[in-house]
Amino acid sequence: MSTTQSERLRELLEPLVTSQGLDLEEIAVDSVGRKRVLRVVVDSDTGADLDAIADVSRALSAKLDETNAMGEDAYDLEVGTPGAERLLTEHRHFVRATDRLVRFQLAEGGELVARILRVDDEGVDVEVPGVKGRKATARRLTFPEVDRARVQVEFNRKDSKNSTDSKNTEKDMKEEEEA
Repeated sequence: MSTTQSERLRELLEPLVTSQGLDLEEIAVDSVGRKRVLRVVVDSDTGADLDAIADVSRALSAKLDETNAMGEDAYDLEVGTPGAERLLTEHRHFVRATDRLVRFQLAEGGELVARILRVDDEGVDVEVPGVKGRKATARRLTFPEVDRARVQVEFNRKDSKNSTDSKNTEKDMKEEEEA
């Protein structure tokens, strides 16, 4: 049974990433010109901030140096998060995308853009935005019905949490001015 370098690296590095409270989402070794680049993508249910990424990057670098898993040739280590328009491939990805707008490619053809409301073991409950003044509608998608799903970037989302935060910030600023 043959294992690729990426699979061997995953076996070596995944326990270390997990011990840092993160999930190892992706690992890839690419050649860029004469250099090799080891790209490691990590995430967690609460997200991965820069401090967590720096900590795991240092730990991975030390482990790679200690084991010489990348060999003698020079390489760059890049550790990051999945990004804004991540592809949802695992159950945990759908859970993390709750309240986000997602473009679903349906197995029977066609696509649907909807907001994930709830995720369980069988599928997702979504809200399909209304068009031209119509109300949003609820829909259930089972995982077998979904061929691909990708989070969509929203620039102008009206979010009640954000509007509450901005109202509180305005209130705090007024109180400081009065003091």
